[in-house]
Amino acid sequence: MSTSTDSVAESGGKPATPWHLWVVGILATIWNSGGAVDYTMTQTRNEAYMSGFTPEHLEYFYSFPAWADAVWAMGVWGAFIGSLLLLLRSRYAIIAFGISLVGLIGSTIHQMIADMPPSLNTPGIWLFTAAIWLSVILLIWYARNMIAKRVLR
Repeated sequence: MSTSTDSVAESGGKPATPWHLWVVGILATIWNSGGAVDYTMTQTRNEAYMSGFTPEHLEYFYSFPAWADAVWAMGVWGAFIGSLLLLLRSRYAIIAFGISLVGLIGSTIHQMIADMPPSLNTPGIWLFTAAIWLSVILLIWYARNMIAKRVLR
């Protein structure tokens, strides 16, 4: 495995896949699959999954307006698909991450204006939201760098 994106693979003159692409892609896929599972279980109202929440939490989750559900889907599925596209070395990963960012902006707006139960409006929830922001921004930055180095095609 090459550690440099400047080296060229013998076939096709394409840059070799750097080892860190696999690390970032796999970690991003694992991280973003958590959001995909959470979204799917909440939208399908999976009883086993949702049983860990209080009635107050469930009322909040199930009362999201359609636009909030839509931007949540954009954020979650954009990030998950972008992570898979990274692993496939596709330049379209950046578009998927961009869609995810738009979804995250909308989801954060909803989070800020919604009547969130006090038990969900905690510093921990906001720190988790900040971690999601950081991950999307870093993935966009990483994908842009990999496109510039011609690793993503």
